[in-house]
Amino acid sequence: MNESVSNVPTANGSRYLQQLCKHWEHSLKVEFTPERATIHFPRDARGADWPGDGLVFMTARPETLEVRIEASSAEHLTALQGAVARHLDRFAFREAPLTFEWH
Repeated sequence: MNESVSNVPTANGSRYLQQLCKHWEHSLKVEFTPERATIHFPRDARGADWPGDGLVFMTARPETLEVRIEASSAEHLTALQGAVARHLDRFAFREAPLTFEWH
């Protein structure tokens, strides 16, 4: 399993977490509260060229949004990092681009 974590500085983590989950719940399995989320990306989630399956976990804290990704391949990990960052930046347009430092 390939994993990465980023603690994104923002005081609006709960808002962005909920917006992203509501956006993706139409096409993915999503479980969330205002503080925590799990998003399931099956192998075929984005079409035939999607490189694997994975999970995105988010935790909203007062000054950060923790984003943790588990993916079946390094390629899929990179793809999920990009997808999550692009979508969160869209919802955070007033303070975008958000800072993602993946570890």
